[in-house]
Amino acid sequence: MSSHQVNFVREYIETVWNQGRTELADKYLAEDLIQHNPNLPDGRAPLVEFVDGFHKQYPRARFEIRRAAGSGDLVFLHTRFRGDPDDRGMVVVEVFRIDEGLIVEHWDVRDEIPETTVSGHEVV
Repeated sequence: MSSHQVNFVREYIETVWNQGRTELADKYLAEDLIQHNPNLPDGRAPLVEFVDGFHKQYPRARFEIRRAAGSGDLVFLHTRFRGDPDDRGMVVVEVFRIDEGLIVEHWDVRDEIPETTVSGHEVV
């Protein structure tokens, strides 16, 4: 795993998700992307359609990458997602598998960010 792959996934999140530049999705995503998110079908085209619709509904939505790491062909992101800058948001952990320079598989888990925690530490 190289830092190049971690930076590649960071760039994908910023370009496609945060900026909504889905016309560049083929630079990052395999056409036959395998999707483990229970709300999304497989494939690059359905994801592009989803992101386009999402950006129309939530034009100020953003993923804030807090941590990123890689191991083998996997890149891991620990992010804070906000539909609007004033939202508390959600914590999202994402896993991307890279093959031949493209994202070929994606998993994610998410949870609401609580107002407080027992430890006093943020969850993201």
